[in-house]
Amino acid sequence: MGDAESTRGRAGWNARAVTAPDTRPDHPDRPARPPQPGGPERGAPVAAQGGPAGRSCDPAERSGDPAERSGDPTARGPADRRLPDGFRVLLDRRTRRIDDGAALLGGAPPRLVHLSATARALLPPPGRPLVVEGPVHRALARTLLDAGLAHPVPGAAASARPEQVTVVVPVKDRPLDRLLAALGPVCGPDGDGAVPGRLGGLVVVDDGSERPEPLRRSVEGAGGRILRHEHPQGPAAARNAGLAAARTPYVVFLDSDVVPGPGWLEPLLAHLADPAVGLVAPRIIALDSEHGTGLRGTVGRYEAVRSSLDLGTDPALVVPRSRVAYVPSAAVLVRVDAVSAVGGGAFDAGMHVAEDVDLVLRLHAAGWAMRFEPTARVAHDHRTRPGEWLRRKAFYGTGAAPLAQRHPGAVPPVVLSPWTAAVCLLLLAQRRGATAVAGVVSVVATERLSRKLTRLEHPRRSAARLTTLGLAGALWQTASALTRHFWPVAAVACVVSSRARRAVAIAALAEGLADWWSHRDRDPRVRVPVVVHLVAHRLDDLAYGAGLWWGAWRHRTSAPLRPAGPGRRR
Repeated sequence: MGDAESTRGRAGWNARAVTAPDTRPDHPDRPARPPQPGGPERGAPVAAQGGPAGRSCDPAERSGDPAERSGDPTARGPADRRLPDGFRVLLDRRTRRIDDGAALLGGAPPRLVHLSATARALLPPPGRPLVVEGPVHRALARTLLDAGLAHPVPGAAASARPEQVTVVVPVKDRPLDRLLAALGPVCGPDGDGAVPGRLGGLVVVDDGSERPEPLRRSVEGAGGRILRHEHPQGPAAARNAGLAAARTPYVVFLDSDVVPGPGWLEPLLAHLADPAVGLVAPRIIALDSEHGTGLRGTVGRYEAVRSSLDLGTDPALVVPRSRVAYVPSAAVLVRVDAVSAVGGGAFDAGMHVAEDVDLVLRLHAAGWAMRFEPTARVAHDHRTRPGEWLRRKAFYGTGAAPLAQRHPGAVPPVVLSPWTAAVCLLLLAQRRGATAVAGVVSVVATERLSRKLTRLEHPRRSAARLTTLGLAGALWQTASALTRHFWPVAAVACVVSSRARRAVAIAALAEGLADWWSHRDRDPRVRVPVVVHLVAHRLDDLAYGAGLWWGAWRHRTSAPLRPAGPGRRR
């Protein structure tokens, strides 16, 4: 399993001004498309991407032919994007209404979306959901969902049922008793004799275990089917074998070291009422000490609040180079038609790290929507021994190079617009004159942006807000890059430059404190002291950065080390 932690971080602020697509009722059968750049504000970049990862990818880039976008002539996106009547969506808590609802600011990636008079009249007051009641509501809801400005309301009736789901588990030399107990009874091998409310099937793929018989007995005793690879082929190949054996329209991939929580499946299935959704992932939390090692020791407590598998408490549209840019394969629900349409099986069997991120990128390129649903929870038995933990972090770092080669521009270490890059470099110079120039550059960028926001009542105020957010995100990225992606370069600079030592020290402290503050309450079962978090976070970054550079050298590529701009990736 790999999670391409180069995508770790906050949402980027590369605001783009777009206009909501046509919501006229005289197009009842035309599926609404993702918002397209429109008007004089077309593609108005105002800021760098926020967060250590720096991600930006406009949903408008997904329009057009899926085969052309994915580079795979066989790739196919959803044939139908129409939301059913009764479907409810709620604005994301980060979405802001501008000029009394004339525009919305937010999304994945963040952008400014102008609303037509019809759309403004349809949008409910804050805190209330928009209910699809016809073609006009359907078009608006589709636009909000595709832009990441809104999310489906939890608890909506699911169109898919548990008996339509097969669980696929890859395993090697690990007992599955606690996982099988959590899954409960299944309908029979691959869905034979379906019973409402029960899982439609269970396929366990033994990837070359040394003692296969105990595993076979436990799986068959639980009503599942077991497949075996005589020689280990890796988790990606094992998942693909299980997918091929499933006979249901939906498959859940679960790793052997997870334990689903009560009611975990229903919130995931509810998202499949949207025919454009091809993948849904639950939140991954730490397994409690009674059943695993997830909360034990310093590393265990840190991982409980800062694991790369735990993508937070907020729902999200999964979009490359955005706040939630990937989901881990430790637990994920897929529409079989979607993963079959992108070619090469669900996972690339040649990848032994970051194969889950590769799948996300291929589905996105084909035009499928993907959702992260934190109300569904699956516990994971985290690695908590320091040496094992650091090796795993470095292993994740090695995944950036093959991803960057397969998907150019998808996983850059930082994403900075020209003006924010200039400001960050000027501030790093730590000279009074350079700081003054940085201020001038920021003022000029704000003024230029305000001239592109003429449809707003207060364009300068809105432009100042956007540029401030953008600059904050760029500074966050720069601080993280110094201590994570580019720490070998920073270390060399520190040897010869007192200014470099000061910059790295400030970045390490400021970014670490901000990271502790933003994650301190993620798991209420633990409290991590700030000093402990700072030390663990810096070790986390050092290990990942080492793996990143090792992977780049091994693959003879600089692609995962090259910064990118916020424009359309190639």
